[in-house]
Amino acid sequence: MALPAETAIEASRLALRTLGVATTLALATPLAAQQVGDDVGSVEDPQGDPGDPQPDAPSVSTAAEPDEPPSLQDPFPEVGPPPEPTGDDGLNAAGEREIDFESDVLSYDSDADLVTASGNVVLRSGDRSLRADSVSWSRRTGVILAEGRVRFVDENGNQLFSERVELTNEFEAGAMENLLLALRQGGRLAANRGVRESDGTIALEQAAYSGCDVVTSEGCPKEPSWRITAERVVYDPDEQRVRFTGAYLELFGARILPLPGLAVRTDGGAVSGVLVPDLRFSESNGVEVSGSYYIRLADNKDLTLTGFLYTDAPPMISGQWRHLTEKGAYQITGYATKSRRISDFTGVETTGDSDFRGYVFANGKFQLNPEWSVTGSIRRASDRTFLRRYDISRDDRLRSTVNLERISDSTYFSLAGWATQTLRLNQPQGEVPVALPVMDFRKRLEDPLLGGKLELQANTLAIMRDVGQDTQRAFARAQWDISTVTGLGQVVTLTGMVRGDIYHSDENFLTDTALYRGNPGWEARGVALGAVDVQWPLVGQLFGGEQVLTPRVQLVATPPIKNLAIPNEDARAIDLEDSNLFALNRFPGYDRIEDGARVTYGFDWQLRVPNWELKSTLGQSYRLDEDADILPDGTGLSERFSDFVGRTEVRYRNFVKFTHRFRLDKDSFAVRRNEIDATVGSRRTYAELGYVRLNRDITAVEDLQDREELRGAVRVAFANYWSVFGSGVFNLTNREEDPTFSSDGFEPIRTRLGVAYSDDCLEMGVTWRRDYETAGDARRGDTFQVFFSLKNLGFR
Repeated sequence: MALPAETAIEASRLALRTLGVATTLALATPLAAQQVGDDVGSVEDPQGDPGDPQPDAPSVSTAAEPDEPPSLQDPFPEVGPPPEPTGDDGLNAAGEREIDFESDVLSYDSDADLVTASGNVVLRSGDRSLRADSVSWSRRTGVILAEGRVRFVDENGNQLFSERVELTNEFEAGAMENLLLALRQGGRLAANRGVRESDGTIALEQAAYSGCDVVTSEGCPKEPSWRITAERVVYDPDEQRVRFTGAYLELFGARILPLPGLAVRTDGGAVSGVLVPDLRFSESNGVEVSGSYYIRLADNKDLTLTGFLYTDAPPMISGQWRHLTEKGAYQITGYATKSRRISDFTGVETTGDSDFRGYVFANGKFQLNPEWSVTGSIRRASDRTFLRRYDISRDDRLRSTVNLERISDSTYFSLAGWATQTLRLNQPQGEVPVALPVMDFRKRLEDPLLGGKLELQANTLAIMRDVGQDTQRAFARAQWDISTVTGLGQVVTLTGMVRGDIYHSDENFLTDTALYRGNPGWEARGVALGAVDVQWPLVGQLFGGEQVLTPRVQLVATPPIKNLAIPNEDARAIDLEDSNLFALNRFPGYDRIEDGARVTYGFDWQLRVPNWELKSTLGQSYRLDEDADILPDGTGLSERFSDFVGRTEVRYRNFVKFTHRFRLDKDSFAVRRNEIDATVGSRRTYAELGYVRLNRDITAVEDLQDREELRGAVRVAFANYWSVFGSGVFNLTNREEDPTFSSDGFEPIRTRLGVAYSDDCLEMGVTWRRDYETAGDARRGDTFQVFFSLKNLGFR
C-alpha cells in the first residue's frame, strides 16, 4: 500500500521514533540523493544517471561450501574508497542518533506496519554511511533491513559489502550474509555469514582473509597469491586485530599449512608469533634450518629469538632486542654456539674441547635534548672466522664507537672513541689502533671581516696500540672564507687559514713505512694557507637543450711545512681524483698538508636535453716548486704537473646510468685509474657493471697497492612476478700489479644465481652461491638457500 509523499515521510518519521532514533529526512529526490552520495562516496553509477540499475555488478560471492571459501574480489569496484573519518559520531545535543536518508521512492505499508525506501538509498549518520537498493523498517519487529548491493562504511573507514544486512537501531550492521569486509588499514575478509556486535566486533563464519591486492597496477582483477581460510574469524576494530579459528594457509589456491591460534594485525603492526623458517645448505655447516619466534612486548619494544640447526656443526642460538624510548632507540643482537675454533694465524682448526663462539652487535642513538645526542655502536666477535662461517657478515674488521655530540646553529662539538677488531688472518690484533679520545669543536662566526665567514676549530686525537707506534695530536685552526659574484658572473672565493699543531709519539720504529713514522717525542708545526678560487658559469643552448660550461682556476699557496717530522696516522691513502682536485688539501686527513704553491685548472660541463643528462669534469694542477717528498710516485701529484683527472656521467631517464672516473698519466696518457659504474634497465629488469683498476705502480707503501676488480649483476623479470638473477665479483689483480698476490689475473671471489617470485604480499625463491676462498673454518664451496616470506602476515 503506497502513500503520498507527505504521508510516507510522516509514517517513516513515526516508525523511526518508535525505534528510539531521532531522524532528519531530506527531500526525496534524485538530486538530493546525489548530493549526499558525494559525501559518502559516489553512490551513483558513473556510466549513467543516479539510480540506474547495475545488473552486471558482480556479487560478493556465491553460496560456498566450507571447502570453497568466498571470493575476496571487490564486488563494487566503481564505488571508490570510503571518505576519511571526521570524528562525527552522529549524535545530537540530546545524545540521540540522527540519521539522514534519501531515496528515489518512499512507501509505507500500513498492514505490515513497514516503511520502505527503495531506489538508490543512502543513509548517513556521522562517519557511518550505507548504500543499498532498498531499506525497510519494521515497527513490529524493530528490524532495519538493507538489501541489494549493500555497502556499509563504519566510523573507522572499513567497508562492508553484502547482499543483505540487518541494522540495529543504533545504525550498526548486525547479521549479514555473503559479505566482504575491506579494512581501511589493508587486508580483506570474505565470509558466507557474519554478525557485527554493538562494540564493533565482527564475527564471521566460513571466511577467507588476505593482505594481498586483488587488482593489478592496471586495474585488472587478480587472485591473491596467498590467503587464509578459517571456520571462524573475529575482527576487533579496537585492537585492530583479526583472530582465526581452524585456519589454513593457501598458496596459489593450494592448502599447504594449518595455522592454529593465528592472529593478524590489520594496521601493519607486528604480532607475536613464529616466523617463516629458513632453509640453506653450505659447505661449512651442511644443511641449515633456522626458525624464529617474535615476541611483541609493547608498541615500543620487541624480542626475536632464533634457533639454528646444522647437520655438520653444533646448533646455534641468537636473539635481537629492540627498544624505542622517549629519548631514542637501541637494539642488541647476539649469536652464541660452542664448537672448535681455528688458529688466528695458521687457519688450522685447534684440537681439544669445543670453545664458546659468538658475536654481539649493538647500536643506538639518544637525543638528550634538541642540541645534545649520544650515538654508540658495538661489534665484537669471539674469533676471526665466526661471521664468515655462519654467513652473518663478510666484513674484515669490526668497529665499535661512542660519540657525544652537540649541534647548534653555529657550533659543533664531538667527543668520540673508536676501537677496531681485525678479522684478517695473520694480522696481529695488537697492531690495530684504538682512538680514544677523539675531540672536535667548531664555531662559525658570520660577518667577522668584509662579510665573510670565520670558522674556528679545535681537535685532539690519541692513537694507542698494544704493539706499535702510539701518537697523540692536538691542533687549533681558524679559516676565513668569502665568496662574491662579479659583474661578469664569475664566482670568486677567497680563503685564508692558519693552524697550529702539537704531536707526541713513541715507538716510531715499529711502523714499517718510514714515510709514516715521524720523529719520536714532541713535535710542533705551524700551517698557513691562502687560496683564490674563480669559477665562471657560461650558459647557452645546444642540441635543443641547455648547457652550462664552468671553467675554474684555483691558486693555493702554503709556506714550507714540517710534514715528515710529524707522524701520519690519518692521511695515508692519497690519490688524485676528481673529488679532491680542487681541495685545499688533497690528503684525506689532518696529518699531512700539501705545502708550496700550486695552480689547479679545469672545467665542469653539463648538458640537459629532453630525457638526457650529460656531465663531464676534467682538470690538472701545476706545482710551482719541485719539493714533493711527502707525495709518492704514482699518486699523480709527485711532479710539477699532475696527472689529468676527470669524471663523465650519462643518464637517460631512469633507464641508463653511466659513470666513468679516470686518471691519465700526464706524459704517456696511460690510464692510472679507471673506474666504471653502469646500470641499464628498469627496476625489475636490469644489468649492472662495476669495474675498477688502480695502475699506480707503487710498491713501497702498503696503503697504495694496485688493484683490479670486476663486479656484475643481472636480473631479468618474466611472467609478471618471476625473475632470474645472477651476480659475481672477480679479482683481476695479477702478480705484476701486486707481488703479494698469487692470482693469474682472473680469480672469482663470489658468484650467485637464483630465481625469485615477488608480488605485493609474497616473496620466495632459491639462490645458489659459490665462494672461491677459504678462510679458516669458513670453507670455499656452494651454498644453497630457500627463502620464503609472507608480507602482511604474522603468527602468534
